Amino acid sequence: MPMTLDQIFLETQQWPTEQVAELVDRLILELPSTPEIEAAWKVEARRRIADIESGRVTGVPGELVSARIREIVGR
Repeated sequence: MPMTLDQIFLETQQWPTEQVAELVDRLILELPSTPEIEAAWKVEARRRIADIESGRVTGVPGELVSARIREIVGR
């Protein structure tokens, strides 16, 4: 018999954070996309680009982001 959603949730509470994050990433990648979702992401991407170009926000170099992620997950 397959595990219930509650059983899966309880099981993942025992896992290291990085394994839970990997599972979440895999599940998100498997979600089907729709034209509405794609359109919403295009709007969001344009907004973020405009924020950077206008100086409202400052980008963070990828190397710093990667280093911070490794620090958080302990790698």
